[in-house]
Amino acid sequence: MRYIAADFGAGSGRVIVGTVRPDSIELEEIHRFPNRQIRLGGVVYWDFLALFEELKNGLRKAFRKYDDIVSIGVDTWGVDFGLIDKQGHLISNPVCYRDARTEGMLEKAFKVLPKERFYALTGNQFMEINTAFQLYSMTLANDSILQIADKLLFTPDLFNYFLTGRALNEFSIVSTSQLFNHTKHDWADEVFDVLGLPRRLMQKVVSAGCVIGELSEDVVAEVGGKGVKVVAVGSHDTASAVASIEATGDNWAFISSGTWSLMGIKVDKPILTEEAMESDFTNEGTVDGRIRFLRNITGLWLLQNLMKEWEESGVKRTYAELIDEAEQCDFASVVNVDDACFNNPDNMGEAIRVYCMEHGLQVPETQGEFVRCVVLSLAHKYAEVKRLLEKCAGRKIDTIYIVGGGSRNRLLNHLTEQLTGAKVVCGDAEATAVGNIKVQAACMNKF
Repeated sequence: MRYIAADFGAGSGRVIVGTVRPDSIELEEIHRFPNRQIRLGGVVYWDFLALFEELKNGLRKAFRKYDDIVSIGVDTWGVDFGLIDKQGHLISNPVCYRDARTEGMLEKAFKVLPKERFYALTGNQFMEINTAFQLYSMTLANDSILQIADKLLFTPDLFNYFLTGRALNEFSIVSTSQLFNHTKHDWADEVFDVLGLPRRLMQKVVSAGCVIGELSEDVVAEVGGKGVKVVAVGSHDTASAVASIEATGDNWAFISSGTWSLMGIKVDKPILTEEAMESDFTNEGTVDGRIRFLRNITGLWLLQNLMKEWEESGVKRTYAELIDEAEQCDFASVVNVDDACFNNPDNMGEAIRVYCMEHGLQVPETQGEFVRCVVLSLAHKYAEVKRLLEKCAGRKIDTIYIVGGGSRNRLLNHLTEQLTGAKVVCGDAEATAVGNIKVQAACMNKF
């Protein structure tokens, strides 16, 4: 049996066919396409129409090649959503979380719903990009779209809706919104009431492994796949990535390592203490109904930007070459990777130089020194977050599973093991697709 994982990232999307064997999952990338942010009239949108068309292109290719595909699962980034009217039409392209509409919303929201109460209700790290603050900005602006909207569907739910015609909200993606109460395992009604948000738009929350429906007749007419089911997976991509990890017991942590590093643990109940709030931890859902208690850390973003800048200057180096050079360097400056100066600088190399000079640190000069600076700084941040996780959860972490593209960075893995004192186990670089397919296969009793 084969399964399709449709994996949408903020920069690109992929349609992957997975074949489940008794002791492995084989992945085949069928279709890859870009995901662009579109600026129009001062608003930053996602081009959902283009993304759905690319999804259909990928499905068409998969169904032409294989006749034993049984289901599809969609995962995407978090927090963003689309609005559907009473006729079932998409009202407009979804707005991107990088849009400026949420600027200042945290402060405005805290004036009517104190920070401490907000965290006790939702357990999410406070970020202006979160769904709650996107909706709040629309409410304060008296956005007419809200008046005609009938349903709010998070990005993966939106894909599922136009694949099947069924409108549902999956737990893991809902848990990124700052609108969900983990204690009640239902929508945080108090947040909606106090902020004046449209509670009527929210849909039934379902768990990963739920069969949403079969491909609709109009989709089948375009791409094939009659009778193929659409399954709610860990539709937040990090939830799917964590689902790929084979681990037992509780004394382990995960790092989903890519542009962002998401480091955390799995717990049975949300951790809603003041200490957790002040340490910027968030509580999000897993595919098995538990909680990912984690911290968002700026990940390989710094290195990715450096490599882009070097390539634009005419000096193209491979990832492996740069890691080799960094391993030979005796360089020890550590920067705070989460400092705001690294969010989106005009030049990352210059931002690192300025940070080092302002903090009395040795300034990197060679490419190898820059790479070692970034990788060493990340490892130090992981060690810091590990200590906070242990303190907040009251448990010792002796193993760290690293999944995602960063799992291939042997220097980062070595330094992480060295600085955290925990054993590092490298998982799958394609962890998100693996976790997505595992949930589908389990749903079909094939895993």
